[in-house]
Amino acid sequence: MSRIGKKPVAIPAGVKVEVGDGELTVTGKKGQLRRSIPGKVSVEVKEGTATVAVTGEGAGNLFGMYRTLLSNMVQGVTEGFTKTLEIVGVGYKAEKKPRALQLTLGYSHPVPFPLPEGIDAELESPTVIRVTGTDKELVGETAARIRRLRSPDVYKNKGIRYRGERLIKKVGKAAGK
Repeated sequence: MSRIGKKPVAIPAGVKVEVGDGELTVTGKKGQLRRSIPGKVSVEVKEGTATVAVTGEGAGNLFGMYRTLLSNMVQGVTEGFTKTLEIVGVGYKAEKKPRALQLTLGYSHPVPFPLPEGIDAELESPTVIRVTGTDKELVGETAARIRRLRSPDVYKNKGIRYRGERLIKKVGKAAGK
């Protein structure tokens, strides 16, 4: 059994966790998140904590995962999640549009990027994008999709990268003698 799964999840004041009809609902000041629960896993809420238990055979692999998902849902509706992206390159920049970003990434045209429901993007500067939301999975997926538009180039050190991501610059092809 998972050691992570055995830990109870603390539910802060102002957060409501409900379990019913095979669905887990967490409501807080930043919004509401829902996730379906398989029949082999149960969630019990009492006295400001929620615990995850295995009810069927062969569900040990889901035990720790659903406890972590529950913990992420509680954190998401109270604090939210953030991923920061940096755009590196001459002339590369981002502009904020309603429910979208418009990115200039060295292509012959600007690249529009529509933001999914529940995700917001703020620009710290034209070259720094902060992706925020309550769903950790959706924030990470959106940041990865933006990064994929112009992945970091190890030869020129250009592209979109996560803040703090280090690239080791490769040496180009050497000229012949």
